[in-house]
Amino acid sequence: MTFNHFCLVICSGLLSGFVCRATLADEPQTQNLAEVASQEAKHLANVRQVTFGLPRAGEGYFSPDGETIVYQAYPVGYPFYQIYVQRLDERVPQRISPGRGRTTCAYFTPDSKRIMFASAHTNPDMELNEAKARALAAAGGGRRYEWDFDPSMDIYTVNADGTDLQQLTDAEGYDAEGSYSHDGKQIVFTSTRDGDPDLYIMDADGSNVRQLTDVDGYDGGPFFSPDDRWIIFRSDRDEQHMLQLFAISVDGEQEVQLTHDLSTVNWAPYFHPSGDYIIWARADYSRGPKFANFDLYTMHIDLEESTVTGGEVTRITYDEKADVLPVFSPNGKKLMWTSTRSEDGTSQLWIADWLRGNE
Repeated sequence: MTFNHFCLVICSGLLSGFVCRATLADEPQTQNLAEVASQEAKHLANVRQVTFGLPRAGEGYFSPDGETIVYQAYPVGYPFYQIYVQRLDERVPQRISPGRGRTTCAYFTPDSKRIMFASAHTNPDMELNEAKARALAAAGGGRRYEWDFDPSMDIYTVNADGTDLQQLTDAEGYDAEGSYSHDGKQIVFTSTRDGDPDLYIMDADGSNVRQLTDVDGYDGGPFFSPDDRWIIFRSDRDEQHMLQLFAISVDGEQEVQLTHDLSTVNWAPYFHPSGDYIIWARADYSRGPKFANFDLYTMHIDLEESTVTGGEVTRITYDEKADVLPVFSPNGKKLMWTSTRSEDGTSQLWIADWLRGNE
């Protein structure tokens, strides 16, 4: 995810040959930074950048103890994301992925011992893909990011130090976007094994795979609710590339749409550990699609046995730079997200103290 003033990657769907693309808008910044800080101070304190030294970094998640993060970043001189771990009290990222091929969507096991991520390092066309990506960057296309649903992408786990790589999926098609249930027994993920990107659940060892959604259009970015009864995700059910938020029960019997505005994109939902609300990124198209900007919002949630009810929506960030992919620390006291508000305009991870608790 690379940005200059504004650039965002959205995986909004998958058709034959469809890729997730970023758009770039070189609109000069006009905002009052003091006003932004004042607006954000209602919810955030001690806002700071936590990734440095890598050209781009993003999609980070906390370890269960909240002291370490795992994220994806572009290595210096390499055109595809790799997975890194980093203690929050240090600025020393350690790569734990194979080092070649596309990687994405890392997540800690609930016991912190292993890390799950998706990798396409077995792609037989890897060298060709690398050459194309380098040629694109050399031609000045490096500011435009593309992410395709690599059919060689599978889900793996490694020890937290990067040793003992183990493969969990091997079906034909893209398997990625995985996260663990809080009891560590299940993984929910996105797969194109049936020809369409749908949600699946499997046991933590990769066995007992069962399909959760079966509707045309992209379903992805799933996460379990704190009680492990519901899964929240993003979807392009209308296939207009305008993602909306949904929740589905873990047995697939109940599904609820939480956002309905097809004039904007709602993306990357994540539960607060209390289960009282979710946070996500929503696009502002008020200045037209060329100058769309993403900010973070929360929605009050009532988790019931048979349904999920959405309530009050609150805006959290106000920066003209992109704010996306928000996640809470396991104790609910910190918020981490991907933003281009860094001085050089690159995508990096940011953390703030979260001033709201349970609701």
